[in-house]
Amino acid sequence: MKKLDKINLIDMIASKLQEQMTFVEIDSYFETYNIPTDHEPSYNSKRVYVKEVLPKIDDEIILQISEELKLSHNYGKSVPKPQKLIEDSELWKPGHFRLFLSHLASFKITISWLKIELEKFGISSFVAHEDIEPAKEWQIEIEKGLFSMEALCAILMPGFNESKWTDQEIGVGIGRDVLIIPVRRDMDPYGFIGKYQGIQSKDKKIGKVAESIFKIICSHPKTKNNYISAIVRLLLFSTGSEEINDRIEVINKIKNFPIDKAEYIRSQVLENEKFNNVKALKKLNAFFKTNGINIIDKSDFIKHDV
Repeated sequence: MKKLDKINLIDMIASKLQEQMTFVEIDSYFETYNIPTDHEPSYNSKRVYVKEVLPKIDDEIILQISEELKLSHNYGKSVPKPQKLIEDSELWKPGHFRLFLSHLASFKITISWLKIELEKFGISSFVAHEDIEPAKEWQIEIEKGLFSMEALCAILMPGFNESKWTDQEIGVGIGRDVLIIPVRRDMDPYGFIGKYQGIQSKDKKIGKVAESIFKIICSHPKTKNNYISAIVRLLLFSTGSEEINDRIEVINKIKNFPIDKAEYIRSQVLENEKFNNVKALKKLNAFFKTNGINIIDKSDFIKHDV
C-alpha cells in the first residue's frame, strides 16, 4: 500500500465530513468507531481536525469510513477489506439497533408493516423476503443477519415450530446469547424459549406490538446499553426538526435513562444550533427535568465556526 494513497484518502474523508457535518457531528461520528475526540486542532477547521486525527487510526477503520462515505480510492486495494462489517452494514439501517425478525413466509405482509413501525423507535429489522437482493444467495444473507443482529424477535404462530429455518434461527440466537423476544400469535413459547412469557399480539395493532418490543429492548440488560447508544446517536445525527422531535419522544419513553448519557445529550445539543427551536427545546427540557439535569435556554447555545 502506498503511503501517498492513504494521505489522499484521509484528505477525501476530511473534505466529505467538512461538507456534511458540524464539529459536534464529526465527534459523534468518530465515537461510533471508538476514535478519540479529545484532539485540539492546530487550526479552527473541521477538515484540519479530521486530517490530524485519522493518521493515528487503524487502516481498517479508515477503510470502513471510506466505504460508508462511498469514496472511490486506491488505498488498501492490495489487501482484504473488512468485508464482513461492510456486508453486514448493507442489511441494516445505519446507526439503528439491529433486530432479526424470525417469521413464517405466510406472514410476510404483516411483518413488513411491523418493520416500518419499529423504525420509528430507531430499530432496524431484518426481513428476509424484503432485505435480500434477488441476485444474492439468500441463505448467506440470512446468516449475515443472524450473526450481526443484536436481538431476535420470533413471531410465534401455528406452524412456526414445524419450519426448519425458524427453529435454526432461534438456535443461533440462543447460541450467541442474544435477547430473544417471543411475540405470541396463537402460539406459546416452546423449547429453549419456553421460559420467556412473550408479548401477546392477538387483537393488538401493529404499532402497539412494535412499542412493546421497544420497551423490552430499551430495558433488558442484554440490549439496553446498545439500544440507548443507538437512539442517542440517531438523535444527534437528526437532519430536520420533525426527525429531532420524533427521536426525543422515543427517548422520553425510556425509563431509568442513564444519567451520563443524558448529560452527554445536553452537552452535544448545546453545541448544535439545529436543536435551537421551541418545540425541540420544550421536549428536551422535559427530558432533562425528569432526569434531574439543568434545562437549556435558547441563549445557552454555543456558536461555532464551521
